[in-house]
Amino acid sequence: MKVGLFIPCYVDQFYPKVGIATLQLLEKFGCEVGYPANQTCCGQPMANSGYEHLTHDCNRLFVQNFADFDYIVGPSGSCVLHIKEHLHTEGEGEAKATHIRQRVYELTEFLTDVLKVENLSAHFPYRVGLHQSCHGQRGLHLSQMSELVAPAFSKPEKLLRMVDGIELVQLTRRDECCGFGGTFCVAEEAVSARMGVDRIDDHIKNGTQVLTGGDMSCLMHLEGIIRRRELPIKVMHIAEILTAN
Repeated sequence: MKVGLFIPCYVDQFYPKVGIATLQLLEKFGCEVGYPANQTCCGQPMANSGYEHLTHDCNRLFVQNFADFDYIVGPSGSCVLHIKEHLHTEGEGEAKATHIRQRVYELTEFLTDVLKVENLSAHFPYRVGLHQSCHGQRGLHLSQMSELVAPAFSKPEKLLRMVDGIELVQLTRRDECCGFGGTFCVAEEAVSARMGVDRIDDHIKNGTQVLTGGDMSCLMHLEGIIRRRELPIKVMHIAEILTAN
């Protein structure tokens, strides 16, 4: 299968190792991966701020870049959800946009639902706390919401349990928002930071050595708090752990 590698702009600029780990994972499981070099922001920041009319050029460029792939995969639940729900273009391009919306996947979702991964040759002997980001959990349904009386599941956790030597930390509030919220952390920085501190305190209380998740934007927010408080917690995207030896 031909897979288009969708790398969000903040991953490209600040966390390129996450993009590399994503590529390695996809190729490891036999995917023919292509990376459109002229891809740019998907338009989510403008749309979240109420300026979706300014995303039209982003949409057209995204369609041009990814229309010919069988699947599109990205290591970011929030950006993938934006494309899945909001990618539209005018005229003949709308059919291609529809194809992309139906075939775009967050990385862990793609590994579990499409590739049906059951085994991983990864080794990571640390206590790992999983942050289940809101867009992935409540938008893409990567894991069950704890407030629902329903069978529990977590696609990221399923993959992490395949890693040799790992010890998953059980958090007190396992699916609480970290406070990042995209532009929310700019408009309401005090509330955002306080929410992030609460999430980090939960990890400290339960002995997390490495904090991970599937959305680098949330992890970036939490990592900033960890650095300012000089805490002994390392932050890694889940793709980096799934490729660890």
